[in-house]
Amino acid sequence: MTVLVADGWKDYQLLDSGAGEKLERYGSVTVVRPEPQAMWSRRLPESAWQAADAVFTGTQDDEGPGRWRTTRTVPETWPMAYGPARFHGRLTNFRHLGVFPEQRAHWDWMVEQVRASGRSDFKVLNLFGYTGVASLVLAAAGAAVTHIDASKKAVGWARDNQSLSGLDDRPIRWICEDATKFVAREVRRGSTYDGILLDPPKFGRGPKGETWDMFESLPPLLSDLRQLVSEKAGFVVLTAYAIRASALAAHGLMAETFEGLGGTIESGDLAIREEGGGRLLPTSMFSRWVRP
Repeated sequence: MTVLVADGWKDYQLLDSGAGEKLERYGSVTVVRPEPQAMWSRRLPESAWQAADAVFTGTQDDEGPGRWRTTRTVPETWPMAYGPARFHGRLTNFRHLGVFPEQRAHWDWMVEQVRASGRSDFKVLNLFGYTGVASLVLAAAGAAVTHIDASKKAVGWARDNQSLSGLDDRPIRWICEDATKFVAREVRRGSTYDGILLDPPKFGRGPKGETWDMFESLPPLLSDLRQLVSEKAGFVVLTAYAIRASALAAHGLMAETFEGLGGTIESGDLAIREEGGGRLLPTSMFSRWVRP
């Protein structure tokens, strides 16, 4: 098992954590959000936590709704950046702010895969793509990206981020559709991709009411994705948040799915390093397969 740490951000910091919460900076905005895994004590004084611009109150469930209490006027959106990608931060009803900072560990790795291929026709499929930061980073590195998300609002946000990044000329297909239906259709078409990333929710619904349940829906989806992996190259990156399962479970599923194709599988936790103290806060589990 591996721990991938998302160090090196300029527009994000984990300032402190503890007592079931985390204090973070997203660009110019500081927020407090629930974090059940922060079982330790806080390092910073209470005054630092009370100075946060916004505090999220709601269920402990990472996918659960809630509300923000602000201590000052927070703009509806504000600018953030990572590498070539420019994007808007935003307070949402589901505690997220438009970017998952720990994912930069995957972004950097995937960019290396694209560049190492030396190809100008490297194709990437981004499922459950949310606001498109991964799609923008990969497109800027030279990949042709197909971005899928069931939320029309998220796809619109991603398109806005593309324009904000000055990457309107890059080959990105933005598609609002149920991921499993799109993948099944691509299998029938005989399509292939050199890289695939998926960051599915624990539970969700497609644009036409399709139901997604991680434990029931992920195995058949991965089975279909095996058929989409190019013979020229190939990687599949899976991240799973807020589910009662171990990275060992994801590793076992990936090993079964890609048995016979060779390559290597790396699995473990994504984590963020706390500013100053070096303490690591786990955020999600991952598993990624790469062709030899």
